[in-house]
Amino acid sequence: MKKTTSPLALLGNISPEQFLRDYWHKKPLLIRQAIPGFKALLTPEELFELASQEDTESRLITFFKKHWEMKSGPIKQVPIKEKKDWTLLVQGVNLHNQQADELLRQFRFIPDARLDDLMISYAADGGGVGPHYDSYDVFLLQAHGQRRWKIGAQQDLSLVEGMPLKILSNFKPEEEFVLEPGDMLYLPPQYAHDGVAIGECMTYSVGFRAPAFQELGEAFLHFMSESIDLPGRYSDPDLKATTKPAEIGNELLGTVAEQIAKVQFTADDITIFLGEYLSEPKPSVFFTSPEKPLSPKRFEQAAQKKGIKLSLKSSMLYKGKHVFINGESFAVSKDDKILLNKLANQRFLDGDELSSASADVMEAFCLWYEDGWLELR
Repeated sequence: MKKTTSPLALLGNISPEQFLRDYWHKKPLLIRQAIPGFKALLTPEELFELASQEDTESRLITFFKKHWEMKSGPIKQVPIKEKKDWTLLVQGVNLHNQQADELLRQFRFIPDARLDDLMISYAADGGGVGPHYDSYDVFLLQAHGQRRWKIGAQQDLSLVEGMPLKILSNFKPEEEFVLEPGDMLYLPPQYAHDGVAIGECMTYSVGFRAPAFQELGEAFLHFMSESIDLPGRYSDPDLKATTKPAEIGNELLGTVAEQIAKVQFTADDITIFLGEYLSEPKPSVFFTSPEKPLSPKRFEQAAQKKGIKLSLKSSMLYKGKHVFINGESFAVSKDDKILLNKLANQRFLDGDELSSASADVMEAFCLWYEDGWLELR
């Protein structure tokens, strides 16, 4: 995609390049009226309904007598609004709501491989999740009501023991802000913060993916297990009698070490692994196929007339000749690559753009349509 050098109101009238250079991973940024006149995209009742669904990640957090409690969703019933000190968190709202998806896409000056989801927090008066830190960057957009944020760059990240949440035991705030609808606060990873609702409020959190290297390493080894090819079987025709039968012999160790050393991986292996890993839907994501799917011929006719768009739940990435969608990968020709990259970047294609699609690509689009991965516009 093109570099975005123009200032963005979303970032306080600085360019994405300046934001990434001066703030990303480095220091907080308070942006007053990042989205002027912003209004919540969902009512509290619509959010509560979403939290009750099986295919939505949600958590209900309460604070009572200095003790935190957390209940994982689906949340069928929330406390009455008049009761204080409770918060409902709903993850991945962008997967279920078009406007939420459009809001998340405003942050695509960060690559999709790093952009995670839009979480909505509804809090009754005094509600919050306690002083904590996140392992990833986050934008906190106030959507409704007010929230008081206290933040600090403390080094002591020790936690209170025996709590269901990661609550900082020695939180020492350095700054304090009250955010109104449209205001936004950016925080880098591991920056301590505590947000408390002033009356009823809703906050939208744009979070980013920061997988642990251990997690990536384990997943990569699992990925490579499907492609390892070590023919043959251990044998020892020159085996000698032993007086130490419980000892593992040097010959056995050396032979196995020599064989395992033959396991090699290439840059292409890592590319394919990472593309599939990063585009893999979360376990809670389910795709809905059309009730009466069109035949391949009728789909192609309709697509070339109306265009197509990726489902809100679809994740599509690419690198070089490889295209990745929802955890699957395939190599494409140079001509097909242009069209597929365009679909990945803008998440839709107009009907006239499909006139250049090869038969293989149209067949793939039809299969994705049948699986609910893309839709007719």
